Amino acid sequence: MTDKIAQIAQNKRARVKAGLAKRRGREGRFRWYGIGSILLAFTFLVVLLGSIISQGYTAFYTTEIRLTVDLSAEKLGIEGEPLNDETLQYLSYRSVLADAIFATLPDVTSRTDKRELFRFLSTGAEYDLRDRVAADPSLVGQQIDIWALAGDNVNQFNKGNIDGNLPESYRQFKDKHIGWFNQLQSDDRIRTVFNTRFFTNGDSRDAELAGIWGATVGSFYTLLVTLVLSFPIGVAAAIYLEEFAPRNRITEIIEININNLAAVPSIVFGLLGLAVFLNFADLPRSAPVVGGLVLTLMTLPTIIISSRASIKAVPPSVRDAALGVGASKMQMVIHHVLPLAMPGMLTGTIIGMAQALGETAPLLMIGMVAFIVDIPSGPLDAATALPVQIYLWAENPEKGFVENTSGAIMVLLAFLAFMNACAVIMRKRLERRW
Repeated sequence: MTDKIAQIAQNKRARVKAGLAKRRGREGRFRWYGIGSILLAFTFLVVLLGSIISQGYTAFYTTEIRLTVDLSAEKLGIEGEPLNDETLQYLSYRSVLADAIFATLPDVTSRTDKRELFRFLSTGAEYDLRDRVAADPSLVGQQIDIWALAGDNVNQFNKGNIDGNLPESYRQFKDKHIGWFNQLQSDDRIRTVFNTRFFTNGDSRDAELAGIWGATVGSFYTLLVTLVLSFPIGVAAAIYLEEFAPRNRITEIIEININNLAAVPSIVFGLLGLAVFLNFADLPRSAPVVGGLVLTLMTLPTIIISSRASIKAVPPSVRDAALGVGASKMQMVIHHVLPLAMPGMLTGTIIGMAQALGETAPLLMIGMVAFIVDIPSGPLDAATALPVQIYLWAENPEKGFVENTSGAIMVLLAFLAFMNACAVIMRKRLERRW
């Protein structure tokens, strides 16, 4: 009998050990599955960022061609005419630039070749020269060296985005163009400089002239309207629902709807803005104020939910102490609860604003997809936003716009990373642990 009992106990211990071994094996496999998932996600992230950076970093520099331009009155077509601001705006800068680039390659003689050689210069080179002469009229009558902005094909070839080893029929930059480029480069007339236009210009039909400043200003005004409206309304709604609203069926329905609105696709808010703000209220189409109103509707649920969570995190003892010394309910909320909950509210607001910054669909629905060159001077002017600008450039197959698209995505990601970093730092520095 004793041997039988010992055998049974031994079998039980063996089964327990086997069960423990299986459980530990499953836990180990689950841990490695989790690590593998994280590594896979990180790999996809690296590939995505690498693809964007490899295509977009070239947008941050551009190509210029050194020319010697003759600004004599004869060449400018103003012999015997007085110089004034109006006259300087309409001189023959185009012909001056044409003569200058033809002089760099005197072997180019046919009309067709000269026309193609002149396309080595961007249309912006003419306006740059005009602005320089208008700023310093004493240049008239002189012969000066300038660095003129190169056209898109020259710019892309210099950056390596056009492969000269491809068959000639597969590229717009032909073999004779490559020969002209090499001759200019051997004469030290080609240089690569930082592309300030990408950060200071608005949109343009020419890739080398297109910039993100107009879209950035449009995004700024849109987010400004969103912040001014969504933060006070969201905080006030959270305070009322958490501190003053009675617990009944109506408030339960309101809370459920707020939680549901946070998951509604953003394009639905765009349709709502189209129907209410444009068709009914007749607000200006493609204006940042309308975009701000639409993004306010989209951002409010996020701010309300995060603000309520911050208010709930304040210990009840703070409320009891304030009421115990004679403070009213309103004084207790404003002077005690709200300051302690504010860090979490600000964090939720910044995250909501970062989400709004990257939204495209609702802005497309209200007309912010228009081609707008001018920089908006206020929230009522026609404008576009940075995500919409990326969408517009992504539709253009030209190589210059491909790199502009990726460059703008890099700038947008930098803004989003900065805003989220601010939220994390604010939470770490201001948040209290109870």
